[in-house]
Amino acid sequence: MTPDHGPAKTAPGAPAKLPFHDLRASFLAQRDAIRGAVERVLDGGWYILGREVAAFEEEFARFCGAKHALGIGNATEALQVALLALDVKPGDDVVVPALTAAPTGMAVCAVGARPVFADIDPATFTVTAATVERALTPRTKVVIPVHLYGQCAEMEPLLALARSRGLPLLEDCAQCQGAKDEGRPAGTMGVAGAWSFYPTKNLGAFGDGGALTCQDDALAARMKRLRNYGAIEGYDFVEPGLNARLDELHAAILRVKLATLAANNDQRRATAARYRAEIRNPAVTLPIERPGAFHVWHQFVVRCAARDRLRAHLAERGLETLIHYPRAMHQMQAFVRHGHAPVEPREAARAAAEILSLPIYPELPTAQVDAVIAAVNAFRG
Repeated sequence: MTPDHGPAKTAPGAPAKLPFHDLRASFLAQRDAIRGAVERVLDGGWYILGREVAAFEEEFARFCGAKHALGIGNATEALQVALLALDVKPGDDVVVPALTAAPTGMAVCAVGARPVFADIDPATFTVTAATVERALTPRTKVVIPVHLYGQCAEMEPLLALARSRGLPLLEDCAQCQGAKDEGRPAGTMGVAGAWSFYPTKNLGAFGDGGALTCQDDALAARMKRLRNYGAIEGYDFVEPGLNARLDELHAAILRVKLATLAANNDQRRATAARYRAEIRNPAVTLPIERPGAFHVWHQFVVRCAARDRLRAHLAERGLETLIHYPRAMHQMQAFVRHGHAPVEPREAARAAAEILSLPIYPELPTAQVDAVIAAVNAFRG
């Protein structure tokens, strides 16, 4: 997310800056309903774990096809809560992708465990059963596949590997609200799914927010305790927990936005289809939709050996881009001492040097899509 989400002022004669993501457009599209939801919470006078959170949990579980959904303060805390519920402790290893947002690894560190980095498939940017198997250690306790950029990792081989090793799979669903793998919704295939409602996500709040989904009653009950200090009723605390609760205001806003999520994902898919059909530049490799996957295009990430020159070329034409992510996790200072890579994640490092995210969001103006396509096609490396 960039500091300025709207059109920036430009020098005389320079092209108008077109933002990577205009968050105000999302608000304006549902302004009256969102204001009504906020006023309903303020008038009700109950702001933590009330009726709005309960209603959102029910509606989000139904959307995901999950038996349980729990509102959590953010996705990092969702991963922490799930790891604690799976009894991950200091000295344990947790396998995570080498290419993803840093909070996935940070959540592992937060419970005292060690993130172990698995390499990625260069076409999908997600881990595979083969790359995860090479990252397993005698101390591995959990595997976290990340459904990156809006597309699920290929889950059946991962699930088969996990079953053969007696390991739980915890899905990181931060970027894939509405995505599916072989018809199965994200967040319903592993033991649990951790979700983000950061403002730029396909389903975004106006601040931090997250959730957990799962199918198991006992695991859901424990995660519900752990998000609220370990409490069962009132002030009866049965184990140490976190303050990791989704608030009523964000839940009410998310209920409004959930109603349009499927249509918004369709719009993202339409924009991605245009990019994939009309960008024709041999210097630029387009992302794929893996067979059997239903991609919701949280990001549209291309690859280019001359990535920095391509980005400068687009910026000269007023087109803002971002890089998700400029470093693989094993290259980050935070993980040099605290992480481990049994096999060097070469594909993750190579991708980090080449990837570039083009603008894609439901309200993205057609003229901006046209401009992006024309500018990418005009790039000569």
